Amino acid sequence: MTFSENSPSSKQERRLIVTGGAGFIGANFVHYWCAKYPNDRVIVLDALTYAGNRQTLALLDTHPNFRFVKGDICDRSLVDALIQEEAVDTIVHFAAESHVDRSILGPGAFVQTNVVGTFTLLEAFRQHWLAGDRPSHYRFHHVSTDEVYGSLGSDDPAFSETTPYAPNSPYSASKAGSDHLVRAYHHTYGMPTTMTNCSNNYGPYHFPEKLIPLMCINILLGKPLPVYGDGQNIRDWLYVKDHCSAIDAVLERGVIGETYNVGGNNEVKNIDLVHMLCELMNELAPKLPVRPAQELITFVKDRPGHDRRYAINSTKLQNELGWTPSVTVQEGLRQTVEWYLENEAWWRPLLSEEYQAYYSKVYA
Repeated sequence: MTFSENSPSSKQERRLIVTGGAGFIGANFVHYWCAKYPNDRVIVLDALTYAGNRQTLALLDTHPNFRFVKGDICDRSLVDALIQEEAVDTIVHFAAESHVDRSILGPGAFVQTNVVGTFTLLEAFRQHWLAGDRPSHYRFHHVSTDEVYGSLGSDDPAFSETTPYAPNSPYSASKAGSDHLVRAYHHTYGMPTTMTNCSNNYGPYHFPEKLIPLMCINILLGKPLPVYGDGQNIRDWLYVKDHCSAIDAVLERGVIGETYNVGGNNEVKNIDLVHMLCELMNELAPKLPVRPAQELITFVKDRPGHDRRYAINSTKLQNELGWTPSVTVQEGLRQTVEWYLENEAWWRPLLSEEYQAYYSKVYA
């Protein structure tokens, strides 16, 4: 899948490293950027861990300004070499361990990638920026999450950029640490950083451990649909292409040193979301193993420390940079379900023995 965009603007051409560009959001961003700005040089740096998929970027292999490099963001010598060799002026940093359940089972990898990896990138980019006499067009953009803000009550106002951090999982704590490093590098060294904190993303190329792809695939396979606790947890859902356009707006018009929250204005209870997916599958997939798909819904033991509600206030991004989400959750879910129906060749190989063992451990 690629995104069709209008012709490129007259902006200065960039030379970007996109970390984690073979993961879900990163890959969608790379497709978006290469389509909209074909004259920009895009180098993807990805370690291809379990959630990174080289096939997601295969359509770009013939793009003259695209390059893929397999490597770890903690490898300072590799990062230095890439920045120098490609004369990079922009880093868009998606690379992260990102699944709360996995952070509960093994937090060490989250601290290493999310904290140490971000530090490594910041140091490498800082040295490069200083060596170039602090060029004004350089940018280090850090992609973070609403989970750093903690959990909201049912009547609490949505998270804003000034909400105090209160992470409740090893994942969100490690992302909070990386956010603080980015902020510190701007305030201490004057580095040209920007940051976005987004709500729950969904769309094409999403690894099947996350809620929406998990439900889609389990419905197609006739497997139980595990819903944590009472299913009343609320999330704000952001279609991934809207997230890509928000990062575009920040890179093009954002103020150095600022943070912008990105939300979809689509708060939905988990159980309601699952019912919406079941209804779409009932409509769009005529040969389901179990029909209606709602019969597969199964409530399972709640996740430890499960945050009750997330909601993002993206007023700052909308008012200052003119961005708004364009896809409603109803439209986005339909497009997502259609994508999983049409791309079994992409998702079925991901259901490996390692994935099955992880699945059994989490939902047993």
